Amino acid sequence: MGEQTAPSGAPIVVIGAGPIGLAAAAHLAERGLDFVVLESGPSVAAAIEEWRHVKLFSPWRYDIDSAARRLLEGIEWTEPDLGTLPTGGDLIDAYLEPLTKTPQLNDRIRYDAQVVAVTRVGFDRIRTAGREAAPFLIRLADGTELLASAVIDAAGTWRKPNVLGGSGIPARGEIDSAEGVARALPDVLGADRERYAGRRTAVVGAGHSAATTLLDLGRLAEEEPGTEIVWVVRGTDQARTYGGGDADELPARGALGSRLKDLVQSGRVELISSFRIESIGMTNGRVVLTSGERTVIADTVVNSTGFRPDHDMVSELRLDLDPILGSTRALAPLIDPNQHSCGTVPPHGVDELAHPEPGYYAVGAKSYGRAPTFLLATGYEQARSVVAALAGDWEAARDVQLDLPETGVCSSNLVYGGSAEETGGCCGPAPQAVEISAPAGRGLATGISGGLLAVIDDKPATQSGCCN
Repeated sequence: MGEQTAPSGAPIVVIGAGPIGLAAAAHLAERGLDFVVLESGPSVAAAIEEWRHVKLFSPWRYDIDSAARRLLEGIEWTEPDLGTLPTGGDLIDAYLEPLTKTPQLNDRIRYDAQVVAVTRVGFDRIRTAGREAAPFLIRLADGTELLASAVIDAAGTWRKPNVLGGSGIPARGEIDSAEGVARALPDVLGADRERYAGRRTAVVGAGHSAATTLLDLGRLAEEEPGTEIVWVVRGTDQARTYGGGDADELPARGALGSRLKDLVQSGRVELISSFRIESIGMTNGRVVLTSGERTVIADTVVNSTGFRPDHDMVSELRLDLDPILGSTRALAPLIDPNQHSCGTVPPHGVDELAHPEPGYYAVGAKSYGRAPTFLLATGYEQARSVVAALAGDWEAARDVQLDLPETGVCSSNLVYGGSAEETGGCCGPAPQAVEISAPAGRGLATGISGGLLAVIDDKPATQSGCCN
């Protein structure tokens, strides 16, 4: 793919004003490169704004980009306590919003600027001769267009959740039943309380977002009689969910497994495993999930099945995507969740992120495709490396380093309460299997798969595979 620098005559366009997009902007500003940031929402980090009530797992020390910190040190900014865990709202209010007010960025961000297509001026994906010299053409949802010398795509994946259907496509009736389905991480104890209090909720998924919602619902059930909780999962491997208990090398993670086991065994959460959703329907205002001969009925279904990247808007660019993960082909083996947790993903930069389309780079969560092992700290290093390459500083671009604790820290994973020191870190060695049984009389299968990261009763804990 060669060593390409950004052609002159047009700014570099950064898509997305979230943590990674603004980190890229900060590095561009330090390099003296012309740039503009396009944010689809009305304010900075609009996606994070939707889950501002949720606490990140990684402490502040891993959540602030180095170039961004240098820009913030030039204004009146109070650095947060680096050992504490921010909420999504804290990340915006104490870090990202002040960053947009720095002189280097305050006039470089366009809001309500949703990108719908990226191509080359005068070139579709097929044409080759002269392609690399043509600027990128960015089309927005309102029909306006602008040119770019290079594109750093930090759009993330929040706007494209996975479907509920168990075969990777929408279940029969899923689209028509959208009114009964809620997005991941609803504010169960706050703004969305009325929808869940005293009602029956089915949470679909076995990752950290599902765990966070389930544990919130458990608290809500203690306060609101009649609140019922169903946990619907596809897998049958209980070991990764319940962990090794007292034998776990990370005590907080073992404690989480014990509390979750208690939550299920006590009957407060009805666990239904090996349930691959085939169809979804609405009956008398309630949602009906079907898997073979089994059904689950709830007032609301929370889709906590994860996210995937949107490559449609760049479909006329020449991308080399891994057929499984949807990341670059070079990055895929480094982030494969079958082989890696968030803590074992090796440092990587511009070379692993490059496509056959010179000048286009996806960074951040989008760069990982459907792999759930992404970290904020990793994304910051991606942004630094890519910007160095666009500036022509290939020595710096390829000097990729990543400083993480031994067990790894999952920026994308979520907990409630506690400091980083108390939680200990999320991606440690796999726990040993623990035998459990379902509550008497429920007749449920007892396995679930996927990783968790959450707390019960305001006590933080972690779970191996929490990036999943």
